[in-house]
Amino acid sequence: MPSSHFSNGDSESLLRLPLLSSQRSIVNSTSQVAIVGSNVSPIESLDYEVCENEFVKLDWRRRGKAQIFQFIFMKWLLCFFIGMIVCLVGFCNNLAVENLAGIKFVVTSNMMLERRFLLAFLVFFISNLVLTLFAATITALIAPTATGSGIPEVKAYLNGVDAPGIFTIQTLIVKIIGSITAVSSSLLIGKAGPMVHTGACVAALLGQGGSKRYGLTWKWLQFFKNDRDRRDLIICGSAAGMAAAFRAPVGGVLFALEGMASGWRSALLWRAFFTAAIVAILLRAMIDLCLSGRCGLFGKGGLIMFDAYSASVSYHLTDVPPVFLLGVIGGILGSLFNLILSKVLRIYNFVNEKGTIFKILLACVISIFTSCLLFGLPWLTSCRPCPPDPTEPCPTIGRSGIYKKFQCPSNHYNDLASLIFNTNDDAIRNLFSKNTDDEFEFRSVFIFFILCFFLSIFSYGVVAPAGLFVPVIVTGASYGRIVGMLLGKNSSLNHGLYAVLGAASFLGGSMRTTVSLCVIILELTNNLLLLPLIMMVLFISKTVGDAFNANIYDIIMKAKGLPYLGTHAELYTRQLTVGDVVTGPLQTFNGIEKVRNIVFTLKTTGHNGFPVIDEPPISEAPVLFGIILRDHLLTLLKNKAFLSLPIATSTEVFSKFSADDFAKKGSSRVTLKIEDIQLSDEEMDMFIDLHPYANASPYTVVETMSLAKALALFRGLGLRHLLVVPKFPGRSPVVGILTRHDFTPEHVLGLHPFLVRNRGNKLRFFSTLA
Repeated sequence: MPSSHFSNGDSESLLRLPLLSSQRSIVNSTSQVAIVGSNVSPIESLDYEVCENEFVKLDWRRRGKAQIFQFIFMKWLLCFFIGMIVCLVGFCNNLAVENLAGIKFVVTSNMMLERRFLLAFLVFFISNLVLTLFAATITALIAPTATGSGIPEVKAYLNGVDAPGIFTIQTLIVKIIGSITAVSSSLLIGKAGPMVHTGACVAALLGQGGSKRYGLTWKWLQFFKNDRDRRDLIICGSAAGMAAAFRAPVGGVLFALEGMASGWRSALLWRAFFTAAIVAILLRAMIDLCLSGRCGLFGKGGLIMFDAYSASVSYHLTDVPPVFLLGVIGGILGSLFNLILSKVLRIYNFVNEKGTIFKILLACVISIFTSCLLFGLPWLTSCRPCPPDPTEPCPTIGRSGIYKKFQCPSNHYNDLASLIFNTNDDAIRNLFSKNTDDEFEFRSVFIFFILCFFLSIFSYGVVAPAGLFVPVIVTGASYGRIVGMLLGKNSSLNHGLYAVLGAASFLGGSMRTTVSLCVIILELTNNLLLLPLIMMVLFISKTVGDAFNANIYDIIMKAKGLPYLGTHAELYTRQLTVGDVVTGPLQTFNGIEKVRNIVFTLKTTGHNGFPVIDEPPISEAPVLFGIILRDHLLTLLKNKAFLSLPIATSTEVFSKFSADDFAKKGSSRVTLKIEDIQLSDEEMDMFIDLHPYANASPYTVVETMSLAKALALFRGLGLRHLLVVPKFPGRSPVVGILTRHDFTPEHVLGLHPFLVRNRGNKLRFFSTLA
């Protein structure tokens, strides 16, 4: 992280060193898949605390009922716009994927019917390669921040980490187009994660009034000029994205609450629920349109179009042990999945560091490998005769379905091709379907499980928008079927139900969320009777997975170097006080400060916040007045709010500035720098009264407070600075400033290396349970 993160005066040379001594040999990286301790792209912290200076207070006092109503109305109006736009994007995304992939499969299948197998393979191979090449090229050249699912970046943003470029308009466009082409290319990736990032991008752009970089701004939307209000909109956008991906509005809201947001309020819950409801209503109308046959090959395809499992469910006490076993297997497989994926991402990182061409070549290699496996593996299984009373036409020709003909003779189908030679959505539908216990052979499902497990790992790290939800669901559903086949007649549950429970257990073992995943699966399957079983497998799989490693998104955030502050503090933080980790020297300003001193401090430090201290004769003894931000100082210097004598500012200053002058300017990286401000020697010898511009009510903690308690306060309130004051009077009124950096394990363990022995999976596991 750059020096602007810290307010504790670490030297520039130390800041450039890797955080972990064990990784000092790792090459620095600027890729999205960066290593912890690497010199990644500049990352700033966000400040969800409202700066209550005199101008903000005056603005609050001047607001009448009409302005308050307008502010509240705009919040709800923007939530409506977010829901509407995200719904349209999600629907068009599914429509495009089903038609692009559908045309590819139809053309290939027609050639297979004509026994032109080599030409069919070439069409399948080339179409997949072209789609992957297009997605990788636009992502690598236009918006590298669109790589991956985007959920780790959005989750880090909601935690207070502002990674550069994640909410720009080019990221949004590439995320949409790249996700469509990458998913259509038969890579084993999903579109749910990119939809969450898309929803967050839409919300962020609307919240700041559009894109300032390209002149696409709407002043009537620029009501939200602080990080807190924009964060709330992005949470609503994340909920809308998940709702649009799975047609699960309640699950989307709960996912934003459980898996994304670091802070939550009841008012925000209502707005997120309203946004997801807009998505559900509009999506239902569009589904009805497609059911009339106006959407090409979309038809009934896609998870948002299909109630995956709607049969009546009856189970007994004897069915509980197999379900318990599913949960244990899901936790083990999920933690193994997370471990292997983290290793693969590190390998991909070294390849990506070599340049853009290597990123694109890596994506093409994965596409070629995937196409060969998808086309070749069905030849290893034998053809099966069509059932006497099939639920669908057998064999399936020219569309998605359970009974894919592939190379088989008439009245026969290839069960492995029915899973592989389909979109991921159709594969999940086939696995979840009821009354299909005899439709798939054990060998075919086992091959499919191994294929999905490893291809989903190797496909995720390519330079293209790629989600993990759908690959994890299809992998879990396949091994759930395997368990059902092994149990056979010993269980009263059918194989489709085991597939649903397997998907739930693998999701819980990898992503470690419970409530939101439970509701999402219930909304997908449209069967409330599954609730007890799904709750049990999710709880067991999450508990087992937590014993081995962290959830997949936390692992990816750590790999990317995003300083995320987790919910559960490490046990060693209870042994330390904030005074044990705060470092210096501390940079402060007097209440009335000389311009020259301010300019020198801003040029020689990268700190974002500076304590303002009143000393005699202004006060009887040194006292902490508040904190002033770097951006506010730059605004004062640019507008030359100077005084010739060190006296208090008159009321005339309130006519020169307004609260808007100190508002957050949005996510634009074109910011004012101290080097851009030119001052004469006469102006350098003048003064600035900082009292009206400083936040006079900053959050403070006493130096004897435990680090764990301070972390809970820092994370829960979304702070950027936390002032540390002395326990006893007579000393300086402020000891130091705690920033995000001071809570990271690398910083704490660097100061107190004897605590390293107290870290480990077991302690983290028990801390999580607590």
